[in-house]
Amino acid sequence: MSFLDLVSKRQSDRAFDPHRQIEQEKLDRILQAAQLAPSACNAQPWHFIIVKDELLRHQVADATSTKMLGINHFTKQAPIHLIIVEEPANFSSRMGSFFKKKHFPHIDIGIVAEHICLAATDEGIGSCMIGWFDEKRIKKILNIPSSNNVVLDIVLGYSTQDLRPKKRKEIKELVSYDKY
Repeated sequence: MSFLDLVSKRQSDRAFDPHRQIEQEKLDRILQAAQLAPSACNAQPWHFIIVKDELLRHQVADATSTKMLGINHFTKQAPIHLIIVEEPANFSSRMGSFFKKKHFPHIDIGIVAEHICLAATDEGIGSCMIGWFDEKRIKKILNIPSSNNVVLDIVLGYSTQDLRPKKRKEIKELVSYDKY
């Protein structure tokens, strides 16, 4: 499969087969792809928590959903929640962040998150990045130090959704050459 084919197949899945577990060898390859992701000054400012235990998964899923707004209820179906915790960056990355007024760890975590999702797609696994969650609850559930930030929850599972057509802006709306 070409890279463009892979990217075309990657989507945010919101329905999973709750009875089908992800094979460990597939999860291992997904994590290997994450391990290979680049980061500013090779800081690798992340830690991954793989939540597979049913009770913990449901507690984490409850921390991602809101009844009042009716969002993220599908997260209970996912057999894996992959929590990305921001770790302190190395000195070079911290200095670059300070001088350039950019928080490089967030950029790095965006890169590693997409590596995870693309690797999952390549393995036939659906994924969805979840940014709406109760961080304090997740920290408490998973014993994450209060000094660390939970940046993303990526739910993984065998999707029960069909591939949807992509609705994207035209290239000419997104790109200019030589000036804005």
